[in-house]
Amino acid sequence: MSVTEALTLVAIVGAATYAMRAGMILTLADRQLPEPAVRALRNVGPAVLAALVVTLVANPEETMNGVTLAEVAGLTSAGVVALRYRSLVPALAAGMIVFWLIRWAV
Repeated sequence: MSVTEALTLVAIVGAATYAMRAGMILTLADRQLPEPAVRALRNVGPAVLAALVVTLVANPEETMNGVTLAEVAGLTSAGVVALRYRSLVPALAAGMIVFWLIRWAV
């Protein structure tokens, strides 16, 4: 595969992904979601975070290395920020910042 083909493929996949996400946002922008859907969507953030943690710990190649200090510190800081602010975005940001800083420093 040439560089041009690879870049074209990346551009097509990016445009398709953007169109799918923008389409959903534009379709639902002026509508009120039913209460059961809103309740279910509240659990998406924690479910994604839990799936990332399980994938990280359960990956056979990574299991041989164990859980690192950076991972524990990142998860701990994300948990503390999540408990304090009750918001997913600051928790993810804090966890990733701590993770990358410790990984860079060690």
